[in-house]
Amino acid sequence: MTDVAASDFRHPRRHVRLDTILRLRWLAVLGQLAAIFIVANGLEFEFEVVACLTIVGLSALLNLVLQIAFNPMQRLEPVYAAGLLALNIVELAALLFLTGGLQNPFAFLFLAPVLISATALPIRLTIALAVLAVACAAALVFFHLPLPWAGDEPVVLPPVYLFGVWLSILLAIGVTSIYAIQVTDDTRKLSDALAATELVLTREQHLTQLDGLAAAAAHELGTPLATIFLISRELEKTVAADSPIASDLKTLREQTQRCRDILGKITQLSATGAPFDRMPMSTLIEELVAPHRDFGVEIKVRIAVTAAREPVGTRNPAILYGVGNILENAVDFARKAVEVNAWWNSDTVEIVVSDDGPGFAPDILKRIGEPYLSRRRSTEDPQGGRRGLGLGVFIARTLLERTGARISFRNRTFPDHGAVVQIAWPRARFEATETDEISDDPAT
Repeated sequence: MTDVAASDFRHPRRHVRLDTILRLRWLAVLGQLAAIFIVANGLEFEFEVVACLTIVGLSALLNLVLQIAFNPMQRLEPVYAAGLLALNIVELAALLFLTGGLQNPFAFLFLAPVLISATALPIRLTIALAVLAVACAAALVFFHLPLPWAGDEPVVLPPVYLFGVWLSILLAIGVTSIYAIQVTDDTRKLSDALAATELVLTREQHLTQLDGLAAAAAHELGTPLATIFLISRELEKTVAADSPIASDLKTLREQTQRCRDILGKITQLSATGAPFDRMPMSTLIEELVAPHRDFGVEIKVRIAVTAAREPVGTRNPAILYGVGNILENAVDFARKAVEVNAWWNSDTVEIVVSDDGPGFAPDILKRIGEPYLSRRRSTEDPQGGRRGLGLGVFIARTLLERTGARISFRNRTFPDHGAVVQIAWPRARFEATETDEISDDPAT
């Protein structure tokens, strides 16, 4: 099976575009100006309008400088992006200091920069921003100007209530950040795993095309080689046996004949002469099993012959890789034997691969098929087990499901032990040609 190097799909460092940060900062500026205008003119509350407008103006000025001095499309290093988000937190804290501290209902906007960091920046920077936001909120409990309000008596909330607001901000930052980090990480893993799937499928398709290319090359080279062979043979007849070039002509004729023999073998790679033509179920299984017969594990193949005609499908790279990967895993974990059972009827084609190994662990069985989930032992295991990326089963499942297959994973019923993977296709999908599969694709 085609291997995917771990280095090919390590998660790259997280970067965010300057344009994204600037858009968020401009949105914050517009929101802050709107809030100041409504409170000062609509509600006619008295507060430090000039100081607030100064802070917002400096924020807008910084946005203009960044937009002019740098390319907005460039991706910022995580530390610089975190610095801009930290500045957002400090600006918000300054505005809240002038307008009531944590008594201000907009205090929960401390969550926004931390949440953005959780989805776009490394975890260590997100933690640093969260600590900064919580520290600013804590300072605002004790240091702030009165909350703008109507009447002569300012609103004064009890310290217990302010502590509750601070605690709620703390919990909200923690919970939402953890949730955002987890969801973003899962999405990134899925995206990388799908990219690995596409890479594997492309490699397999290239391999399946080699037979056709070889047959085409043999066909095209056959005529010139035949011409060279005939000319060399005729020249050999006209040259005396003791001539200095007689041995060279003989060597030329022999090597030309050898090339023709090699090309003749290449053209016989496919029984019908068509590159990677259709193949019956029994041939498919034998081709998948053959590479794994010399690994000290007995592979038992059982094909249930039914009244229905044996299904004949295309030589689909997705099926070859998907079933082959599952079979390879079974051989890796089997103790003595692996069973490959196949049967079909007029509606369904099914392959069941089972082994006598330890089977799937209960926690893995619930999540089998997810990317980066591996049942291989760590490389530090004294038993010497291999460690995998956990992409193999995900790629196999994704490719097989694209061919219309339904895949289920289970363990054998006690007292037997081992893993069982059942793969079933609607017969019409299994026997469909590549053109039929493309026409059935709803995206076309």
